[in-house]
Formats: sequence, C-alpha cells, structure tokens
Amino acid sequence: MEISREENSSGYRRISIREAKILIDNNPDITIADIRDGKFFNESNIPNSVHVTSESIEKFLKTTQKENPLLIYCYHGVNSRESADYFVKEGFKTVYSMDGGFSDYSKQFEIRKELDTNIEKG
Repeated sequence: MEISREENSSGYRRISIREAKILIDNNPDITIADIRDGKFFNESNIPNSVHVTSESIEKFLKTTQKENPLLIYCYHGVNSRESADYFVKEGFKTVYSMDGGFSDYSKQFEIRKELDTNIEKG
C-alpha cells in the first residue's frame, strides 16, 4: 500500500490508520505525537508516541527535529487536523494527521498499555 502524498491546502496530509501503520513501521525517524488528554495517554497509546499537551508544547517544539516526519493522532482524527495545521505553521516539514484516530487504530494494531515515553519527563 502506498501512502498518499497529496497535501491539503494547509500543507499537512490526512492518512488512514493503515497508511499510518506503514509509515510508523518503515520510518525510524518519525515522531508520533498523541494529543489526547493525559488519562487516556497513560492508559494506552501507540508505541513510541510522545504525549503533547499545552503544558509540554514549547519543549516539544524546541526539542523535536522539524525535518523528520510528524504523525499526529487524537481520539477520532478530528482534533489532529487542527494540530497538524499548527505544526506546519511552526515549521515542521512533513506532517500527517491520522484519520480515525486512536479509536480506530487501537482496534486494528498493537498499542502500548502503559506509559513509557512522555515529552514532559525530559
């Protein structure tokens, strides 16, 4: 399956959960940003994702390589679009918003059930 390279007018790409899985599996430099609230992030998340909140956003912007691909997900794939637009405006070069969000992803693929990575731990 090939990942759609078509950008919307904001400069980020909306991708399916299957495309996201391919992107994650084939791109070791990808940053995966979970923008859900802390309770849900701590309960389960996509492996190697970082939790990005309003409290951690400045650190995330300063410490994350903007040249590396950035995949953003939320609960259902709606709020991640707004966040994707924000990250494009902040200088990230290749930004993806995952349609269906964690809700759909967790039904199809492996998830992490405990907190291993959090940008706030720094």
